Amino acid sequence: MSFSGIVNILIAVIIFSLIVIFHELGHFLLAKRNGIAVTEFSLGMGPRLISTVKGGTRYSLKLFPIGGSCVMVGEDDDDNSAGSFNNASVWARISVVAAGPIFNFIMAFVCAMIITSVVGYDPASVTAVQEGSAAEAAGLREGDVITEFNGKHISIGRDLSLYQTLHGYQDKAIDMKVKRDGKIIDISFTADSVEKKMLGFTYSSEGPAQIMEIYIDSPMMKAGLQAGDVITGIAGTKISDGQELQTYMEEHPLTGEEITLTVERNGKEREVTAKPQMRTVVSSGFAYNLYREKTGFLGVLKYSAVEVRYWISSTVQSLGLLIKGTFSVNDLSGPVGIVDAIGDSVQEAKSEGSVILGMQMLYWVILLSANLGVMNLLPIPALDGGRLVFLIIEAIRGKEVNRNVEGMIHFAGFVLLMLLMVFVLFNDIKRI
Repeated sequence: MSFSGIVNILIAVIIFSLIVIFHELGHFLLAKRNGIAVTEFSLGMGPRLISTVKGGTRYSLKLFPIGGSCVMVGEDDDDNSAGSFNNASVWARISVVAAGPIFNFIMAFVCAMIITSVVGYDPASVTAVQEGSAAEAAGLREGDVITEFNGKHISIGRDLSLYQTLHGYQDKAIDMKVKRDGKIIDISFTADSVEKKMLGFTYSSEGPAQIMEIYIDSPMMKAGLQAGDVITGIAGTKISDGQELQTYMEEHPLTGEEITLTVERNGKEREVTAKPQMRTVVSSGFAYNLYREKTGFLGVLKYSAVEVRYWISSTVQSLGLLIKGTFSVNDLSGPVGIVDAIGDSVQEAKSEGSVILGMQMLYWVILLSANLGVMNLLPIPALDGGRLVFLIIEAIRGKEVNRNVEGMIHFAGFVLLMLLMVFVLFNDIKRI
């Protein structure tokens, strides 16, 4: 393994460790606050490397730097003694279990404040309106700030980008609200569209032909390509930059035949095939801002909260598409895939300087913290959300759920989660 690869793994381990420590710290502090004895607070899994006992709690660093734990007396057994988890009131137990995910959201907010203070936020302002487009005819103007798009509230440019990525234009009708000179204006129009064969991706027109975005359920997604891959060849023709790819695509319109692409990822080239599909290409007729601008103290507070809400929303919406079948479990990434993605972003940010590199790492903390918080609140046995379901049932009934039954359900959930983790691990390795 190269030196840069080792550095990437170390950075990923540090990020994972910080997120896990903060999550478990939430459980720990609320347990102590409610008089629940904590036998061990640990970072990592497996055998202990270092440990010390203070105040009746063992603090441990374990061999495998994945996960962590806050072990409370009576948490997984029938111990009802004073100071046990079971002896605390149901609302105290709810607060202890919920504290982990809530602390993840707090951590994401703090990191978002740092980013927003340093580089600002991305206002959803219109940067250009295509001449002669339906958007122009409807009255959309450069400088308008988009506040709503097809019923979706828009706070930042990435809100609109996320909407378009996950949902596209389900029809050609576009209803918008924009802010202009302090007034809210309604704008509606039927977007221009054309039927054409597509691979389903966008790429950089300047420099290397790097894939910027892969459309959901597109031929490129099915071929296993990802944002960040660089196209170096198409149908046997060498491609050195985005301009050459654009010229090739203009001179060789896609047909229904499979096409071979040569792509580079992490310095290695490989060939993939993709079959273009007929798609309705909808043009909104306008471009909008995704760059950041500075804001004042109140703006930092507001847009830090918006940043966290954005990542929570993207996680929830992605889960919804997974349930609907738009995504599959094959699209999930685990620790190996995340380490690989963090490594790619580190390499890309290095050339931009230490400040941008630091911001990129904080982005990952926000993204992973928000994801961990949301996932842990899902009503899945063995997760915090699964435990909360039983505690809420107890609060409503005024009577505990049979602990043996609850224990068996959590154990079954744990086994299924472990199987899913193994499946995702092998998928990550196969993709890399």
